Amino acid sequence: MGIYSIVTGTGSYLPPVEMKNETFTSYEFYNSDGTLLETPPEQIVQKFKEITTIESRRYASDEQTTSDLALYASEKALESAKIDREDLDYIIVAHNFGETQPGSNSNSISTMPSLASRLKAKLNIRNPFSVAYDVVFGCPGWVQAMIQADYYIKSGDAKKILVVGSDILSRQSDPHDRDSMIYADGAGAVIVEGRESDIPVGILGHITRSDATYVDMLFMNNSYKRDLAENKEIYIKMHGRKLYQYALENVPTAIKTGLDRVNLHINDVKKVLIHQANGKMDDAILRRLFRLYGIREVPYGVMPMSISWLGNSSVATVPTLLDLVMRGKMNGHKIVSGDNIILTSVGAGMNINCITYKLP
Repeated sequence: MGIYSIVTGTGSYLPPVEMKNETFTSYEFYNSDGTLLETPPEQIVQKFKEITTIESRRYASDEQTTSDLALYASEKALESAKIDREDLDYIIVAHNFGETQPGSNSNSISTMPSLASRLKAKLNIRNPFSVAYDVVFGCPGWVQAMIQADYYIKSGDAKKILVVGSDILSRQSDPHDRDSMIYADGAGAVIVEGRESDIPVGILGHITRSDATYVDMLFMNNSYKRDLAENKEIYIKMHGRKLYQYALENVPTAIKTGLDRVNLHINDVKKVLIHQANGKMDDAILRRLFRLYGIREVPYGVMPMSISWLGNSSVATVPTLLDLVMRGKMNGHKIVSGDNIILTSVGAGMNINCITYKLP
């Protein structure tokens, strides 16, 4: 008989503003050296879709803050789990930019108090021993928060934990950088509880790696448009091609290492829930993962994808995807008791992590 970390409730929030690719055809895009891109915006947008598969994304409304998005997702997770919120031992919130308010990007960021503390207040939780804190770990932040939750539960320190990923990236993206079309807003949340079981269930194992050699792959810098750069606002920037290659080389091996640790084969996995960073990149990662096992043809439907219509909402992508699958909102995708799934992400740091999970 052992104690295992089980997801007992899920929730997600999709912000109300839908930004389709067509919107960006009116934008001016610049090179990193400040020169105007000569390619017509329509062609830039079409090429972007071909590379990323993104057609639309969601943005928060002007009235919403990051903790608001976290609140909406958390309420759904609590309702799904049917627990008393006062019984939560921990509230762990993953994010990249803290509480973001409408307005200029650098002036809108606030990390004190923590996003988790703000969320706890909005949830009206009075229990002083419900510990609230944040995790900043790039896009893999929510998966890493889940790993921390597992440690708390396995150690006997906690029985019920709320784990949330929430980000508003639209306020931190440079409107004159074509990479800005990748970013989106959203929130996802789960309730993790400790359960006794005679057989391994829930979180079976996990792996994390951090490679500081590539720490500058994602970073913050001035706008590509010079007059905005003079205002000293800073925005998300990335070396896209290098990041693509790094993920392709390292994510598949990390996933396989995680599976090896719990003595599972890729054929034992029903679904791979991967960070929604770039549709073509995720497809390439999956193909390379299966080739590590000598399998040339990837089984149909093993990797549900939401990026084409939700974009990349960083820490929110994996928990949102999990919630949509659990609620039957991803056509053709279903997971049931006994299924093994993978939760994995890659992002700033550079960080990669992976959880192997068996549905109870």
